[in-house]
Parts: sequence; C-alpha cells; structure tokens
Amino acid sequence: MRLYPEKLAQDLARTLHRVYLISGDETLLVQECADQVRAAARRGGCNERHVMDSSDRSFNWQDLTQDASSMSLFAEQRLIELRIPNGKPGAEGSKALQEYLAQAPETDTLLIVAGKIDKASTNSKWYKAIDQAGATVQLWPVNADELPRWLEQRARSISLSIDREGLALLAERVEGNLLAAVQELEKLRLLAGDSTVSAKQVAYAVANSARFDSFALIDVALSGRAGDSLRMLHGLRSEGIQPPALLWGLVRELRLLRGLLQAVEAGQAPMQALNGARVWKSRQGVIQAAMRRHSVASCEVLLSLASHVDGCIKGYAQGDPWEQTEWLVAGIARDGQPGLARSA
Repeated sequence: MRLYPEKLAQDLARTLHRVYLISGDETLLVQECADQVRAAARRGGCNERHVMDSSDRSFNWQDLTQDASSMSLFAEQRLIELRIPNGKPGAEGSKALQEYLAQAPETDTLLIVAGKIDKASTNSKWYKAIDQAGATVQLWPVNADELPRWLEQRARSISLSIDREGLALLAERVEGNLLAAVQELEKLRLLAGDSTVSAKQVAYAVANSARFDSFALIDVALSGRAGDSLRMLHGLRSEGIQPPALLWGLVRELRLLRGLLQAVEAGQAPMQALNGARVWKSRQGVIQAAMRRHSVASCEVLLSLASHVDGCIKGYAQGDPWEQTEWLVAGIARDGQPGLARSA
C-alpha cells in the first residue's frame, strides 16, 4: 500500500509490514523515513541486520533470494536492507524481488532504500508486488515555494519559533539543502531559547557559520576547482565536520547532475533541463560548469564511488572514509575518472 511520509510513524506504531520501499532523491527525508522503519524493526524483535547495495560491483541478485531461503543461526527475526541508488533493479532485480516476496519468512522485514522511482516503474511487476505485500513511501524534494512552510513545521517540531522574515531569509540561505536547514534550526534553537527568532538573529547565525562551508565546498567542486575544493575539505575536517555530513550533499548533487545530463541527452536544452529540475538561479552557473565536464557515465562512476564511501563510513567496506571522500571530491571537480580522483 502507498503511505504518505507523514503517516509512516502512525502506521509503524500499528504494524510492521514484510517489506518497505522508501524512495526519492531528497537524502535527508529518505534517511529519516528509513530510520523510522529500522527503529520499528528493532522494537518488533529484529536483532539481526543484513545490508546489500545493488551498486556494489560484488553484488549479486541471487544473494537476496538466497537470504530469503536461509535461516539465521542467531536471530528469529531479521531486517534485510537493500539499497538501489538508481531506483531501477532491472530485469534480474525485478525477478529476484518477486521471488524474495514469494518465499521469504514472514518474520523477516525487507527495507528497500532507493533513489527516485519514475512513473513507469510504479507500474512494473516488482513495484506492484512490493505495494501489495507491504508499504511504499515516495519522498519528493521541497521546492522553493514550499520551503518556508517546511522550515516553520520543522522548527515547531523542536519548539522553535521564527518570524516570517526570518523564515524567508533562512530559506534563501539554505537554497533547498534540507540537511543544512536542519543544522541551522538546531543552532537557532540553542541561540534563541524560548524567544521568537527574528530575521536579524537568522542573519547573525548565518554570518557566523563555519569558515569552510560544506555547501560552498560542493559548489567549488562542481565549478571545477579541484585544488580549492580539497583545501576546503581539509578545513572542514579540521573543524570537526564528519564525512556523512558531506556525503549526502555530494550524492544529491551527483544525482541531480546525472538527471540533467540524461535530459540533455534526450534532447532538452541545458537551460530547459535546469529549469525543469528547479535548480536555483544562483546555482545554475556552477551546475552548468559541471555539466560541461561530466557525462552520465562519469556520474555513474562517481555515484559508485560515493556508495563505497558510505560503506567505509558504516564499516562494511575497506578504506578510510576521509581518503575516499577526497577521491570523490576530486572526481567531481575534475571529470569523474577514478584514476584522476585517486591521484589527488
């Protein structure tokens, strides 16, 4: 069944479905919904978790079907987490997902975390099988017009009050970057206490952000300034910023870039693609610079590297998270070739 994001917590309080599909390109919202499912699974008795990523070179769809037929030696209930970054399992994946749902133990829960799923895929057999067996939750980006209201609701959830001018200024500052918005709201909550935050206070908080701004790093990398972006990365590290806080933004921009390049390949003019994707005018220059250097293929290479970085952060892949993040940033700033990235 289809679940709206705001109804997920209420549904999880009632029951734990056999399968959940959480999809979308808005990383923060997808992550928060997935965390709700993980927490509910733990409360429901799932004390063993298996993680698979379809973008890993070693991944095999047979692993999923074999997992369905195998019994755990250590847990009666398991959470099987499958990541499909591009939102498309393909023919082999479609078959494997349907087979899994047909034979998986009722005690196991499958959590699928995917990128944006297009309209055609929602009519596919694999999607319908998931929708029938469990719940599908689609997350959509918060556009510029909706952002002030989203910020207001988010502020209210942490007992923070911001006046209208302050909300407008904050929306302009974060430019659709929801993780940045959440971080700014937490900062404002500490600064304001119980009082209503004014536009002046928002301006003060924004002006006192870290010198090496993570959002600026992303734009510098997209613009092609490899040396500057790596220096900014080292600065962020020295200020205590952790790789996960950077990775979500890098992945979000890579997915946006890939989608824009796919639209251009399909015949759209670059500006038409940018406007169709609702890219902020203040960012169109750096995005266009990245579009001139990159291709759909180079974006896929970088997204695969980003998946590896995520694995390093979470401990199931080999490599130092910071070193891998350096390669990723260098690849974005150059042309996406792994060899060039690794030489940085």
